[in-house]
Amino acid sequence: MNDRPPLVLASRSPRRADILTQMGVPFVVDSADIDETPLPIETPRELVMRLATAKCLAVAARHPADTVVLGADTTVDVDGEIFGTPTHIDHARTMLRRLSGRTHLVHTAVCVAHGGDHRADRGTDHRTALDTAAVSMHPIDADLLERYLATGESLDKAGAYAIQGEAAMFVERVTGHLTTVVGLPVRVVEQLLASFSGR
Repeated sequence: MNDRPPLVLASRSPRRADILTQMGVPFVVDSADIDETPLPIETPRELVMRLATAKCLAVAARHPADTVVLGADTTVDVDGEIFGTPTHIDHARTMLRRLSGRTHLVHTAVCVAHGGDHRADRGTDHRTALDTAAVSMHPIDADLLERYLATGESLDKAGAYAIQGEAAMFVERVTGHLTTVVGLPVRVVEQLLASFSGR
């Protein structure tokens, strides 16, 4: 019998929780409250790597050393421009108009760490990995866009859309893993947990 504590998910995202549940991974949620503002000249890839690590280590500091913590971050990349979570409906509308009829990238970084203090002078027992998918969207009709915005679905999603929700109708194709776009790449999670914790 495995008496190890369950994985700690350092995220409030119901989509990430759903993916872990589908994977059959026991977990509890303990989310981090960190500043997610991009740094000057930070690339989309650098941003998600930094934020996934920061979330993971902030939560790891609150848990014992035999705990494994997982943090993740996702952003949409349009020619190097970061499309994070929209701040209001007009912001979401602008994002979706920019995504209409073109291909963009979605980057999701995942970090795992043992619980404990991860300040620089104590060592940093963690690993971070990145996965990227390309999403091609159909041209989005203006009326359809307004109907989608009225659902409210766009307001807590990177890039202002949920590929697993109503916005699926906008998507022409995904090159890469769908779970990367949703916010937690299964293949990356499996590899990190297997190498890091022997789960």
